[in-house]
Amino acid sequence: MSLAAGKLRHLVRIERQVTTRDSSGISTKTWVLVAPKVWASIEPLSAREFVQSAATQAQVSTRITIRYRPGIQPSMRVIHGTQVYNIAGVLADKESGIEYLTLPCSEGVNDGT
Repeated sequence: MSLAAGKLRHLVRIERQVTTRDSSGISTKTWVLVAPKVWASIEPLSAREFVQSAATQAQVSTRITIRYRPGIQPSMRVIHGTQVYNIAGVLADKESGIEYLTLPCSEGVNDGT
């Protein structure tokens, strides 16, 4: 299955959380940019898909699809405008495994835990 470029119509950015320590040893969590411009398809899950996903991941409400890029992890988040999507999993395409990634996501602020 090929992913048509026209379906990737949302420009998003991908961030990961890092922890830094200041000179007194106090740690601070911040988000750093992994990918500033990624074209994506953002689709709310259907009611049926939502019920099926609730058995394992109660918060999953959206499916984001991007072209394959290495290093994407569930601890990261996707930002589209002011909306924050927490990545719950990273699924490679079934045919080649290197054409696109499907990211089941929940909406809201990701605190990295």
